[in-house]
Amino acid sequence: MCKIIIGIDPGVNTGVAIYNKSTKQLEEVRTCLLHEAFELVISYRSLITMVRVEDARQRKWFGARAEAKQQGAGSVKRDCGAWEDFLVAKEIPHEFIAPVKGTTKVTAAYFAKLTGWIKKTSNHARDAAMLVWGF
Repeated sequence: MCKIIIGIDPGVNTGVAIYNKSTKQLEEVRTCLLHEAFELVISYRSLITMVRVEDARQRKWFGARAEAKQQGAGSVKRDCGAWEDFLVAKEIPHEFIAPVKGTTKVTAAYFAKLTGWIKKTSNHARDAAMLVWGF
């Protein structure tokens, strides 16, 4: 039976990535709405080894335009709380990961070279995939 790890980058545009541990390949890298991401996780429930969520509540750096980024982070922090509530309620194994500078907001070209995923992706989807790639 295949086992998967799901990466989540919470936000208005939620990044979702599904990594197959058996094949060591990404099966899905996309962006969707929060409720769609919840449904996707439920659909894979029996195969899930772990759901890894990028946790904006643990962010320690903001870089350029720090004040604007901190303002926008409020809704993402709320979404992180929603993910925590959902995963606990559904008893799905999970962990919340602090954003790591250098592994977020990678370019599409770098992402394709690293993972072999050549389909179109958003920043959010790539961030989700970086949480699970090679895990």
